Amino acid sequence: MPYRHIPSVAGYAGEDKGGKQFAPAADRNRKALTELLADIAPQTGAALELASGTGQHVVSFAARFPGLTWQPTEIDAGRRASIDVYVHEEGLKNVAPSVALDATGAGWGAVHAGKALVVLVNLLHLISDAEARTLIAEAARALAPGGLFVIYGPFLRGGELTSEGDAEFHAALQAQDPETGYKDDFDVMDMLQAAGLEMAHIVEMPANNLVLAARLP
Repeated sequence: MPYRHIPSVAGYAGEDKGGKQFAPAADRNRKALTELLADIAPQTGAALELASGTGQHVVSFAARFPGLTWQPTEIDAGRRASIDVYVHEEGLKNVAPSVALDATGAGWGAVHAGKALVVLVNLLHLISDAEARTLIAEAARALAPGGLFVIYGPFLRGGELTSEGDAEFHAALQAQDPETGYKDDFDVMDMLQAAGLEMAHIVEMPANNLVLAARLP
């Protein structure tokens, strides 16, 4: 199944003269996400970020967790270039060059096996249910025993949209592609457990977002 282009309503902005791209949402949530990972994530080992986007998140994570070696991934070549510019400018030595990865495709989990941490930020609502199941199954295969998979984003809560802003964004996504839109939190937890993972943390985040974190036994 082909990877979807990020819808225009997702809020990506253009790039500067140096090739860096800027996503307002990533700028708003990176501090809260970094602090959350400080509370729940392993401090050493190999970490994989799926759909790394512009690179704003991974440089924040890598600076905070020098004991983790980060592998950013991204399907879009322009965003991979942006990631590498951010990393170079920050002088980070614990971030590998970004690599191409379609997180919704099958088979990549074995290629990236042995990870202590896998992080996914703001992608599930931009893909279909079937793609989400594949992504979660592959993320489980990428984890080492005891490894943690952390998903952040907006969700339906028990099948309900809980704010006017969420309702508008969900409707805008589905208007562009009816197969996308907010996933239900309980459905995603079922997907995680079906992939052999055990729920470890459910954390309310700013701006009505949620973190679902599950561990490989």
